[in-house]
Amino acid sequence: MATRSGRWRNKSDERMSLAEHLRELRRRLVISAIAILVTAVAGFFLAPFVIDALRVPINQIAEQRNAEIIYTTVTGAFDLRLAISFTIAIVLASPVWLYQIFAFLVPGLTSKEKRYTFGFFFSAVPLFFLGAAAGWFVFPHMVELLTSFSSQEDSTLLDAKIYYDFVIKLVLAVGIAFVLPVFLVLLNFTGVLSAASILKGWRVAILVITLFTALATPAADVVSMFLLAVPMVILYFAAFGVAWLHDRRVARREAAFATATA
Repeated sequence: MATRSGRWRNKSDERMSLAEHLRELRRRLVISAIAILVTAVAGFFLAPFVIDALRVPINQIAEQRNAEIIYTTVTGAFDLRLAISFTIAIVLASPVWLYQIFAFLVPGLTSKEKRYTFGFFFSAVPLFFLGAAAGWFVFPHMVELLTSFSSQEDSTLLDAKIYYDFVIKLVLAVGIAFVLPVFLVLLNFTGVLSAASILKGWRVAILVITLFTALATPAADVVSMFLLAVPMVILYFAAFGVAWLHDRRVARREAAFATATA
């Protein structure tokens, strides 16, 4: 009877633990959403500056032939400004939602390892900004290259929404890609992924990085592809280095514990 009672208690605890886990996830998502909505207000006023920056490569093309950004719907200009506002919000609020991700995963760490959460956080935020900046730096060269295939007699009329989607997908995708190595380290600290597994998958990782940068950049722009691929490969091996040091420290601690209890 006691055993059965104990089993029921364990199942109840598991159900309660899962419910608490889901409530914690919802709380983290709500905090992230509020941060994005608040910064979207500021993003709405910053949007004109981003639109001006998006026009720069088009203005350079216009020096050689007719080129301009056009709106194909009545609400096109407002929709674009709204989309830019939320994109700016995602970037500006990245310290908040990145922290919420790491804080949500903290229970998987031991009490001694929880202090590394701030290390993850203060690594992920600069890497996200660096990746977004890299994507922003590359995009004018990509626009110039891709539009150069048309002759000077042709006009380049770019739909504002499609043009912006092209740019923002590149910026956010590269920003998130730069953060992924930090998550590899986090998975290592939680015991899900070993340093040996990270190193074993280096060929696949380089292949995925190459395919990603090839899709993110035009096929003819090899320089931009390497500008994005090289730092991503370096970050992957840096993640392996941190994971290797951690695994070595854990193995040493376990060996010392085994010797002490023998």
